[in-house]
Amino acid sequence: MTERKPPGISTQDWVEIQIKQAEQRGDFEGLPGAGKPLKLAAAHDPDWWVKDLIRRENIETDALLPPSVQLRKEKAQIPEKVGAMRRESEVRDYLQDLNARIRVQIRDTTGVVVPVGLVDEEQILRDWVEAQPARDARRQAVVPDEPAPKKKSIWQRLFS
Repeated sequence: MTERKPPGISTQDWVEIQIKQAEQRGDFEGLPGAGKPLKLAAAHDPDWWVKDLIRRENIETDALLPPSVQLRKEKAQIPEKVGAMRRESEVRDYLQDLNARIRVQIRDTTGVVVPVGLVDEEQILRDWVEAQPARDARRQAVVPDEPAPKKKSIWQRLFS
């Protein structure tokens, strides 16, 4: 147990005396991590809880971007999104919705101003229609000539 600090001596001086006495006794010899650098705590990050929440809940960081930047990213991904769609009406609806959201963002004067132009719906639709025959040809190459056997009804499967 450590002794009490004598009156008339500063706390800092008392601590220094205690450390020197411990060094002389050899209390600091053979400690784990001797000779290695100290691992000090990182600087205080006021947003640590937000970063931890994003990591823990696996939240996409794109959701934190300003709307205009999100729209630009979505505009860059149009070919992949449209390529996965099967009907022309689906493509047309998606492009009209995207243009409507872009118009709302253009009119919004608050926040970060990042220029986002409208999408040329007709050009993208033409490109999608041109890509359709190639996609249909690939599907037909995979489909066998024989018709698939007729599926049994649920009752036939249960009682057979």
